[in-house]
Amino acid sequence: MTKQTKRGTLCVQAGWTPKNGEPRVLPIYQSTTFKYSSSEEMARLFDLEENGYFYTRLQNPTNDAVAAKIAALEGGVGAMLTSSGQAANFYAVYNICEAGDHLVCATAIYGGTFNLFGVTLKKMGIDCTFIDADASEEEISKAFRPNTKALFGETISNPGIQVLDIEKFARIAHSHGVPLIVDNTFATPINCRPFEWGADIVTHSTTKYMDGHAVCVGGAVVDSGNFDWDAHADKFPGLTQPDPSYHGLAYTKAFGKMAYITKATAQLMRDLGSIQSPQNAFLLNLGLETLHLRVPQHCRNAQTVAEYLEKHPRVAWVHYCGLKSNKYYELAQKYLPNGSCGVIAFGLKGTREDAIHFMDSLKMISIVTHVADARTCVLHPASHTHRQLSDEQLKEAGIAPDLIRLSVGIEDVEDILADIEQALTR
Repeated sequence: MTKQTKRGTLCVQAGWTPKNGEPRVLPIYQSTTFKYSSSEEMARLFDLEENGYFYTRLQNPTNDAVAAKIAALEGGVGAMLTSSGQAANFYAVYNICEAGDHLVCATAIYGGTFNLFGVTLKKMGIDCTFIDADASEEEISKAFRPNTKALFGETISNPGIQVLDIEKFARIAHSHGVPLIVDNTFATPINCRPFEWGADIVTHSTTKYMDGHAVCVGGAVVDSGNFDWDAHADKFPGLTQPDPSYHGLAYTKAFGKMAYITKATAQLMRDLGSIQSPQNAFLLNLGLETLHLRVPQHCRNAQTVAEYLEKHPRVAWVHYCGLKSNKYYELAQKYLPNGSCGVIAFGLKGTREDAIHFMDSLKMISIVTHVADARTCVLHPASHTHRQLSDEQLKEAGIAPDLIRLSVGIEDVEDILADIEQALTR
């Protein structure tokens, strides 16, 4: 594959190139370990002196092929699969942060990530300051400290559907000598490639659109290879200084642009082990092969549903950046000109109980703790995914108590509308 290869072709072809007589379809290497004929050969692998496979916790051919496909789709130099999107965001940050460090993060993010950064990382000695992504560069810059190591945001926030000004965030991050990490789960590389706008590291919950069928939980971390860690060597000693667990090897000196993703694999995955199983990677690859076909259909359906909801007398408000009335419409036109995602946030006229009654009245559309797969589904974040947040935290995250998250699938849109209409009527 070349840099000019179109994303649809990458979805189908990237990652696995069989040689003569090898399987045309990516095989599942369902093995924990790999054989070598001499002790010296394996020793060189353990010292990172050669590439190869010896234990699936670190690397597996199936996983590596799928990771390479995702890296190609994002335009990165390398990627690592993880057991979940939560694990991906943790690894992305923990690869450059340690006790005593600090990161800055947009408030409008997935509730699980909010809790990971605001509560769990704090227990590990890593502090996080949450900021309004729509604030000015000057205001956001005030949150940075000498020990700040990263800036984090979501391309399209879950569940508020806010659009991140990636270029603005990249300017802020780079002015403070830190990388910008962007969770690109909702947009996918089909609709947005954050590296092209200045982001340095991208994460995904592959559980969502990439898998697309709600069959396997997974995540991915992708490195652009663009951030100059050596230029800020004092901030990132884990990458630029000798690693005693690998006989004093320094990642930037040994691996250049692959330093970040190599450290994440060789050090963090070695020690923490949040791997994606080869079976799940195989299933994920099947989903990726149709990603370029499914995402546009999600967007077309969601646009139709959003326009219908906006005009409905029982609907109080609709957040979808494809609507011209939406606050983020212009940003969406800049970063997501071909469509955003299939997720809509809206509220009904009435009480929280009215929202719950509406959801309970749906027939085809299911209430599930999931989003962004082929089937249309619905959730009330304040009662479900974000119920661990206080009312004040909900407001900070841009989540109204009446917010209904509707994930529009790829069914016939007339059937989706009919189910919504009958539930609103009831």
